[in-house]
Amino acid sequence: MSEWDSGKTPGWGDEPAGAGGRVSGASRRKPALPPETDRDWRLIEKLVMSLQAEQRRSRRWGIFFKLLTFVYLFALLFIIRFPMGDGLESVTGEHTALVDVTGPVGADELASADNLVAAIRAAFEDSESKAVILRINSPVGSPVQAGYVYDEILRLREEHPDKKVYAVISDIGASGAYYIAAAADQIYANRASLVGSIGVIAGGFGFADLMDKVGVERRLYTAGENKAFLDPFSPEKPDQVAFWQSVLENTHQQFIAAVKRGRGDRLAEDERLFSGLVWSGEQALELGLIDGLGSASYVARDVVGAEKLVDYSHRKSPLQDLVDQLGVAFGEGAVSRLLEARLALH
Repeated sequence: MSEWDSGKTPGWGDEPAGAGGRVSGASRRKPALPPETDRDWRLIEKLVMSLQAEQRRSRRWGIFFKLLTFVYLFALLFIIRFPMGDGLESVTGEHTALVDVTGPVGADELASADNLVAAIRAAFEDSESKAVILRINSPVGSPVQAGYVYDEILRLREEHPDKKVYAVISDIGASGAYYIAAAADQIYANRASLVGSIGVIAGGFGFADLMDKVGVERRLYTAGENKAFLDPFSPEKPDQVAFWQSVLENTHQQFIAAVKRGRGDRLAEDERLFSGLVWSGEQALELGLIDGLGSASYVARDVVGAEKLVDYSHRKSPLQDLVDQLGVAFGEGAVSRLLEARLALH
């Protein structure tokens, strides 16, 4: 009896028994897979299905975060376009105008002449501001930028003789910041504030000897015998140093003249006054550098008589502030990672 006749299923590729017998299509069957192969296919199928599910979840989360980012940016643009909080337009009634002088006084700083002058002008021109307070917390400043602000304050005082200017020094009001304060009608500070530093400074480094030691030759080409003066890679020349000192002295005299013009006979006769020293608030009061001890709130309430303070200060845009904060956060994160990496090595 043949295998076909006995009902036995031939294996894959087996030839049916018989003399040249041929199997019809109806009698063919799908060959059975070995158990191991069937199990592998089931595992592959499960893996593919799990990958598809993961992709669907990833797409859903991607859409969610994209939508969240869009909402965040829309809200940010709305805040920039329509700032929240009380604006100057909503201010009614008599008040004391406040302008902050914070950080270095410089052309590229928040406390630049352009920003300060614009804020001070707005404070003076508001008919409901009774006086202007310059709240100062600045250790240093450009004589040019400080001079611009100083001159504009004097001009506005003449233009608005019924509106006084008060400078209030918080932590520090030194150098260019005190230059600006000297234009005010009166100056106030805390007893521990640092006040003064009426002087001019310029500094640098000299690498000429170092270059000789390491065998580096300086090649500098100029037209004009003094064009390269103060070059840190060339030896100092006494005549050039003397000239530069004269420039500093001239600038110092401008500073002194501005302080004397603003403070007048209130200044004490003390040879150290214009030496570049800084003084505490109590010492500054004795020297006539300030007129009293008190905060901005105290001056507004007890000196001006208009306790309500309205801030006219120039501020960074919300977008710029956000960018700066993100930059600081990124920098702090990077430093933290570096410290962690270094600690891990020890």
